[in-house]
Amino acid sequence: MTRTEPGDDVDTLTDAVLTASRLLVGISVSSISTAEDSLTLPQFRLLVVLHTRGPLKHADLADFLGVTPSTASRMVDRMVTAGFVDRQNSPVSRREIVLELTREGARIVRKVTARRRKEIAKIVAKMAEGHRQRLVDALTAFTEAGGEPPVDAAPKRSGADADTSARIPALTVALSPPDTALRQAAGRA
Repeated sequence: MTRTEPGDDVDTLTDAVLTASRLLVGISVSSISTAEDSLTLPQFRLLVVLHTRGPLKHADLADFLGVTPSTASRMVDRMVTAGFVDRQNSPVSRREIVLELTREGARIVRKVTARRRKEIAKIVAKMAEGHRQRLVDALTAFTEAGGEPPVDAAPKRSGADADTSARIPALTVALSPPDTALRQAAGRA
């Protein structure tokens, strides 16, 4: 993470987020592989989107994933075959299909998230208390700006995961000014 412009907060913050994302992707990949050998990171993302957003139309799922409808369709086919996603007729229109997690899909999301939580908590525990508090605010602002719902978001559920006890608890970390917190976490403050 080297930048020649010391006052360039956007670049400094971007570098800090990129570095943190490498760490988080590594934790995610490891957590997924311990839960389900054949599940890829993009497929897990599909499951997480359905878990946090609830049942979705195919086109909406593709939009949330940032992929073409044909790519989403292939991903969904694999997840249906694996028993993690179910296709249902839309209650609004018979011409539309709604995708939702099966109980097994929801179980995988909870299992992987619990494993990720454990690994992330180990890292967070090594941080100074002041950095932890600022990190929460910074990451909250970052995820809100990116449109990502919180881990403990409770979408309207039908079918497999209607049980509210199946919600994933939120990661408890908070931050203050986002750019300052991430610079401090990256050792730049």
